[in-house]
Amino acid sequence: MKKLINRVEDVVTETLEGIERLHPERVRKLPDFYVLVRRDAPVAGKVGLIAGGGSGHEPAFWGCVGPGMMDAGVQGDVFTSPTPDHILAALKAVDGGAGVIQIYNNYTGDILNFDMAQEMARAEGMKVDTIVVNDDVAVENSTYTVGRRGIAGNFFVQKIAGAAAARLMPFERVLALGKKAAENLRSMGMALTSCTVPAKGAPTFSIGEDEMEIGMGLHGEPGIERTKLRPANEVAELLVSKAAADFPLKGGETVAVLINGLGATPLMELYIVGRAVADYLKAHGIKIHRSYVGEFATSMEMAGCSVSLLRLDDELASLLDYPADTLTFKQV
Repeated sequence: MKKLINRVEDVVTETLEGIERLHPERVRKLPDFYVLVRRDAPVAGKVGLIAGGGSGHEPAFWGCVGPGMMDAGVQGDVFTSPTPDHILAALKAVDGGAGVIQIYNNYTGDILNFDMAQEMARAEGMKVDTIVVNDDVAVENSTYTVGRRGIAGNFFVQKIAGAAAARLMPFERVLALGKKAAENLRSMGMALTSCTVPAKGAPTFSIGEDEMEIGMGLHGEPGIERTKLRPANEVAELLVSKAAADFPLKGGETVAVLINGLGATPLMELYIVGRAVADYLKAHGIKIHRSYVGEFATSMEMAGCSVSLLRLDDELASLLDYPADTLTFKQV
């Protein structure tokens, strides 16, 4: 294992401390918790928003913290759900009196821990609710889930809910719009290599040099097919066609597109994939309103990518266009 770390047990703490020390004007780390909070949080009268999940998926989930998106990001250990006490600390830190909404992906551990934290917060008199993201169309149930997994499309839910909250919409409206985004979201991914979790010190799984896994999850969960490596155009068409068919999308509709790298895929390759995705959508009469390309939810140093489609109406498009300025994402 070759990694730029000190001690395995300190990787999450030192990551968050590094972010705080380098960006003190933007965020603060809660003492004793794996939580990064906007420097100006809580904002009075604004619905608070937190996103969370296991570490190892950077820039998820701390990278979404900033104006126009999340008020806090709560991390677990690598590929492990945050614990309820850390989640509760994040909820309290962003509560400006208008309620708090938590956004996370559909994994069994996350559901158990975020639900527990929500009940603890409600017992203390806080108004809290949840949006669960399950955008992965590859498999219905997997190693870590009942139902579909959540993957990189989570970004779109954060963006829509974040814009609604920044516009000072009421709690119920922010919640409804975030859920609307989640319901109109489909993703599918693939992997070329494994990754190495620091605590394990060895690759999570083995895959041949000439193989790829279609439908791989963010933690290395099995996909739907392991096959010989194919050209980028074929891979892109497979991913986007599966996602589009699951709606199903029809000619004349409008989408936002996210081409997400899993940690070790160069932008060159992501844009080659994106080129084929754009060609496929154009050929089927589907308009692209906005496109995002880069690393939004990774899997350590895994090579591969995912394609996410957000089906838009005028309301969702307006919220998607709203400015945002986070540690790793800026839209003017």
